[in-house]
Amino acid sequence: MSKASKNLRRAVTFGAVAAVLQFVVVLPVQAQTADPADIVAGMRLFRQKGNCQACHGWAGDGRKMDSQMPDGANLRESVLDRETLIILIKCGRPGTGMPAFDKFAYSDGRCYGLKQADLKSPERQLPDPPATLQAREIETIADFMLAKIVGKGPMDRAKCIDYWGSDVEACGEFPK
Repeated sequence: MSKASKNLRRAVTFGAVAAVLQFVVVLPVQAQTADPADIVAGMRLFRQKGNCQACHGWAGDGRKMDSQMPDGANLRESVLDRETLIILIKCGRPGTGMPAFDKFAYSDGRCYGLKQADLKSPERQLPDPPATLQAREIETIADFMLAKIVGKGPMDRAKCIDYWGSDVEACGEFPK
């Protein structure tokens, strides 16, 4: 295993341990509820600027909208927390189809301790994102995903209506 691979594995492991310890050691914190306007803005960013639906599907269930795009994870079955979602959106996942949406993600080692030079090998490459996102946009997408997608289970008609805010055409594929 190369030194860079060991560093990536070590960074990911450290990050996971740190995230768990944060919840175990830190006093319980009230979960913040995102502002409804932020949820709407996050949905717009998810669907348009980030074009997340191209790989993850409009419902985040992995049923991608574009057959040319990589297969995205089924986020509805995910148990990711807000901090981890933000890191994944900012940094992507080297060696997978998940791009880094932070323009400077690999310029200074802020993501997994890696720099652009560390991503040269085929097993570490990242696709280009459809657009780069500002930190606040990434946070807004994460808040939308937590409110409407992550951990919400399979899509059904009631969830579809809640997702869109009304009984739109997309909800027609689910039985009444």
